[in-house]
Amino acid sequence: MVELITGNKGKGKTKILLDKVNNEIKEASGSIVYIDKSTKHMYELNNKIRLIDASAYPLKNADEFVGFICGIISQDHDLESIYLDSFLKVAKLEDADVTSTLVQLDRISKTYNVAIIVSISLDKDDIPEVLHDNITVAL
Repeated sequence: MVELITGNKGKGKTKILLDKVNNEIKEASGSIVYIDKSTKHMYELNNKIRLIDASAYPLKNADEFVGFICGIISQDHDLESIYLDSFLKVAKLEDADVTSTLVQLDRISKTYNVAIIVSISLDKDDIPEVLHDNITVAL
């Protein structure tokens, strides 16, 4: 299932995401990936977590981003979780409807049994109704 950490910019979503991923790696038996728009948080992550700087890849739109996620999943059969920081920017969804992409990610998550935790710079009220059950933290 896709878990959403929502809130406007500057509310502390990244701190929550970093704490969550660093706590999860202590109990993980498989691998964990953290995708961000840069390597800025490299030293805040446990060294067992794979950091992927999405800006290093030529992603042009949300469909390519979903393909990118599928590629990561297909290459690591021990993958337990994917953490997505700066989701709107990384997924090329700034000023766009996020519903289709998040629903696709939710389906992928369930199909391949990989948790996907998303930090999204939207207020809870701006998240589509169909995804309200996925919100685990609203700031």
